[in-house]
Amino acid sequence: MTTARYAQNTAVDSATSRAEIERTLARYGATSFMYGWEESRAAIGFVVNGRQVRFVVPMPDRSERRFTHTPAKGQPRTTEAAAKEYDQAVRQSWRALALVVKAKLEAVAAGIVSFDEEFFAHLVLPDGQSVFSHANPAVQRAFETGQVQPLLQIGQSPAHGKES
Repeated sequence: MTTARYAQNTAVDSATSRAEIERTLARYGATSFMYGWEESRAAIGFVVNGRQVRFVVPMPDRSERRFTHTPAKGQPRTTEAAAKEYDQAVRQSWRALALVVKAKLEAVAAGIVSFDEEFFAHLVLPDGQSVFSHANPAVQRAFETGQVQPLLQIGQSPAHGKES
């Protein structure tokens, strides 16, 4: 069973979705906004309450079979038809990102979560990397081994409150 994707048939173009994201961010207090793209991904970045946030969204590969061939009979599509299918997928990605950003900011505004809780994985640290890219290897190791690294490896022992 295939689940329909959010906005899979949207007619809203990518530029309109980006503009909506920018307006939403401004409404919720962002002090800066940027976006950029390359063939395989797009990114937005913004600052709210002194926190830098970055979302990197993978873009579909134009050569994927879902774009180059029809789903029913697997017949090759024309170049124009393939481009139309690809553009639809890109529009869907931007609509989904607009939804995510809006929902996260509203959850923060409603007091359901703090800003840092909601955007944690996407916070940009001083070295330019996201919290996710720093934390994910340790999280994966913990799941694989069933062991978590101690929080205090040097300094006070949590059990005794003494220097180790």
